[in-house]
Amino acid sequence: MRPAKLLLPIAAAGLIWAGAASAAEYEMDTLNMGSHGMFQLEPSFLKLQPGDTVHFVAKNKGHNVESIAGMIPDGAQPIKGEMNKDLTVTFDKPGVYGIKCTPHYGMGMVALIVVGDPSSNLKAAEAVSQPGKAKHAFEELFKKVDGE
Repeated sequence: MRPAKLLLPIAAAGLIWAGAASAAEYEMDTLNMGSHGMFQLEPSFLKLQPGDTVHFVAKNKGHNVESIAGMIPDGAQPIKGEMNKDLTVTFDKPGVYGIKCTPHYGMGMVALIVVGDPSSNLKAAEAVSQPGKAKHAFEELFKKVDGE
């Protein structure tokens, strides 16, 4: 193979490796008592880039993480973690992801994850009806999308 033809595959491999190396990892904890009160996902708001990973850590028993119907981008894989188990998710699709602890959803144990450009499903996610304290929690979380 001539040297010029060899450079293209090497450059392509380098770009692929650089993209993978730049992906960030985040941690979100399930807590009985968080900095804002009882039953919290902390942090409750994350801004990611496509390809970033979130490790949901089961810090306290009695919790899980699950995506909320109507609050994930089209084509994204729904999230459904098991009770009392850690879960690692790589977020590839840009948009807004609403996350809940199933048993404590109405008590406001929710989080909002924004991946890249949120516009693909932001309006639809904002329109989802929320139970109990989750309604107020999401009102505050959606304010953070635009940096308010």
